[in-house]
Amino acid sequence: MKLLNFYQITPRIGTAGQPKPEDFPAIAAAGYQVVINLAMHDADDAIAEEGSLVSKVGMSYFHLPVPWEAPTADHLKTFIGIMDAVADKQVLVHCQVNARVSAFMLKYLTFKGVSEANATTPLMQKWKPQMDETWQAFLALTQEDVA
Repeated sequence: MKLLNFYQITPRIGTAGQPKPEDFPAIAAAGYQVVINLAMHDADDAIAEEGSLVSKVGMSYFHLPVPWEAPTADHLKTFIGIMDAVADKQVLVHCQVNARVSAFMLKYLTFKGVSEANATTPLMQKWKPQMDETWQAFLALTQEDVA
């Protein structure tokens, strides 16, 4: 399975950039049961029928469109709810390049007690020093902000 910026962040959670339509059977064959998409509907490489493609190979699909310029505490709260609902499943979380997902996973996993070092993807390590104020503010959200 060759996914853009793929990273297996925990034994049950993988993160990646946008899969291609032909990747979904391999994702299912790799044991994933759920796909969560944080990219926008109108992203350059968005797949309009992604939910259908995912369902056809037996996986569940959640689409939580997060605008690159405006991630919010409400987006994070919804994401946490989805992740908690599928806590017993193998999950692939993706966006366009795995940046959005890296930020959301960092918050989710640290809220669950995982160390920041273990909750940080390689892409996040490269991005964090150059991160803009919008995403710095997102990473500064606390559990109280999403309660």
